[in-house]
Amino acid sequence: MTATDLMAEQIEEVPGASGFTMLRSILDATRECVLVLAQDTRIAAANAASCRAFAKRDEPLEGKRLSEIVRDAALHSAFLSALKRGSSSDIRLEIIGGGSEKRKFDVHIAPLNLSGSTLAIGYFYDVTKLEELETVRQEFLSNISHELRTPLTSILAFVETLEDGAIDEPENGRRFLRVIRRNAERMRSLISDILELSMIESGSVSVDIDDVRVAPIIDEIFASLSSAAAERQVNLVSLVPPKLVVRADSIRLEQMLTNLIDNAIKFNREGGSVEVRAEKKGTKTVILIADTGEGIMPEHLGRVFERFYRTDRARNRSDLGGTGLGLAIVKHLAKLQGGEVFVRSELSIGTTFFIELPAA
Repeated sequence: MTATDLMAEQIEEVPGASGFTMLRSILDATRECVLVLAQDTRIAAANAASCRAFAKRDEPLEGKRLSEIVRDAALHSAFLSALKRGSSSDIRLEIIGGGSEKRKFDVHIAPLNLSGSTLAIGYFYDVTKLEELETVRQEFLSNISHELRTPLTSILAFVETLEDGAIDEPENGRRFLRVIRRNAERMRSLISDILELSMIESGSVSVDIDDVRVAPIIDEIFASLSSAAAERQVNLVSLVPPKLVVRADSIRLEQMLTNLIDNAIKFNREGGSVEVRAEKKGTKTVILIADTGEGIMPEHLGRVFERFYRTDRARNRSDLGGTGLGLAIVKHLAKLQGGEVFVRSELSIGTTFFIELPAA
């Protein structure tokens, strides 16, 4: 009699149960992967979650040896320990799934007695997403500590210089105070962006969707950023049709466009240009913000909307301003308005951001 038959025999006394069908239903109702091994380390039972995680080409797992589906010495030792010595254990398992992505499991393995036969049952708790979130959390804390420490260090250094006598030198004193103010404003801006991003992600931010003309908003943004563009000799060009209307929150749309156009100026080359275009495509309106800067390396494109992510780790953000949260906020605001934001870039040619929103 096989291990599966033994397990099925135990539940046949349940009214309405049909042996293995009942067992299968119980295991399949479990979200975690579950494997039951017999003494010969062949799989006696496996639930649907295990088949999705470990099976190749949708082949059934029952009857296969554990080594055929997972090659891990610690896992095999833990199952053997449960089968031979009746001891429970917990291990960490890491496997390579489809597409070469890693999946991580916390595995609890314990002996299972059925009709005098000792089996071993393993519960596989998928902690891949949890670990990814923990990594994001740690990176966020590390980045925010760095972003706050940099201006704070500058503020403290100049305060100490003033205390040591520079306050009695009017010209230097005023210069130092300007530096202190600039760094204090940077910290305030960072904290404001963190709070706003937190509110957006928690669903606390609402939008007032209406028909919005895009061209006047672009004109206002160009006017407010004209001095920054002139300083870098960047030409601002709007090719947005005057009557083009989009369904959006006008304030949030202006916030998104200001961020992208400001970035396009900062990361442009001197004498370059920033061009804004817009067109209706079916039920969507696409707004394009194109610069003539250095472009973004392909390996960075998929991460530019992450909080604090830098495409150039050697570049000091304080030289360019900004908090490193702007693109993350743009991404969330686009989704909040029923749209999306994308980026394309070619090295030495430039970068284009696309805001896609419902058309009016």
